[in-house]
Amino acid sequence: MSSSLLRSSALRSALRATAPATCTRAGLAGATFVRGKATLPDLPYDYGALEPNISGRIMELHHKKHHQTYVTSLNNFSEQMAEAKHKDDVKSQIALQPMINFHGGGHINHSLFWENLAPTSSGGGEPPTGALASAINDSYGSLESLKEKFNAALAGIQGSGWAWLVQDTQTGSISIKTYANQDPVVGQFRPILGIDAWEHAYYLDYENRKAEYFKAVWNVVNWKAAEARLK
Repeated sequence: MSSSLLRSSALRSALRATAPATCTRAGLAGATFVRGKATLPDLPYDYGALEPNISGRIMELHHKKHHQTYVTSLNNFSEQMAEAKHKDDVKSQIALQPMINFHGGGHINHSLFWENLAPTSSGGGEPPTGALASAINDSYGSLESLKEKFNAALAGIQGSGWAWLVQDTQTGSISIKTYANQDPVVGQFRPILGIDAWEHAYYLDYENRKAEYFKAVWNVVNWKAAEARLK
């Protein structure tokens, strides 16, 4: 079976597992579901709270437009998938899987991303502590070294995608990995911290100077949320 189909299968399982009968904000990447449908999560801060590192205009567009599109499309394609399964239409199910993966991944990734950020007045940018700090020092030598390698991974993404600090669920070790487009972190790895490298995450502020965005975003990274994901 191809890796894309494995990711799709894992994502569908994750979506089913995080779709209780009532509204929740829990489970995989804090994605929100109501009665089996994805919903746009509220931000835990104002759109302009991350300025000057990320403008309120970008945050509003990113959240209300881009993330909302992933939510709406995921629900639409999920309904089509349910209908195709009801009709035992295998061809349609296969054709719909990439769209479920893309828009479902977009919803999951962005739900986690909003939690990855915090205003400086609420601890954004404050370095990690405890087990995560120890894991970073063991694997990368220092937080600054991690940031340097993470930014190099972000800069190396061709086109659109994400860079993640992940934890291997089998060994407990942490590492940096990149994922194309909206592929979510599932399976063997647990997402700890993700940075969006799509142009819509930075272009209004930084235009083609994406390296400046990669540097500035660390000023508002919510390491407390990252620490809570480490097992």
